[in-house]
Amino acid sequence: MRWIVTLLHSSLTEQILKCFYDVYNLLGSGFQEKVYENAIAFYMRQNGLTVVQQSPIQVYFLNQIVGEYFADIVVNDLVIVELKAVAALNAQHEAQLLNYLKATRFEVGLLLNFGPKPDFKRKATSNEGKGNLNWLKSS
Repeated sequence: MRWIVTLLHSSLTEQILKCFYDVYNLLGSGFQEKVYENAIAFYMRQNGLTVVQQSPIQVYFLNQIVGEYFADIVVNDLVIVELKAVAALNAQHEAQLLNYLKATRFEVGLLLNFGPKPDFKRKATSNEGKGNLNWLKSS
């Protein structure tokens, strides 16, 4: 028996990952995250993607803002991209991306590391698992 799994926004995440590897192959490692953010945002736009840098994420509790974060990049209003330039990705980096997904209507996120070796993690969460989303305002 052969299973075929279709991942949510898989075509878009493949495009993003292609851009990631292209940028990594041109720049290599060693720069600060902001350099990679600007480079990959520019390159994704050149490849026809809609990119918003430093997209605000507000966390609400009982209709009060209790936190504000900024996603490095949101692509096509569908995928959150969090960038790192560290030796290796760890559980805290993954938890950060999962919390961004939990605090927004977005269901798919990519964690991209421009470290000594390029690395990525794909995370997804269903909005159905977020309950009625009444703790979200507009995002």
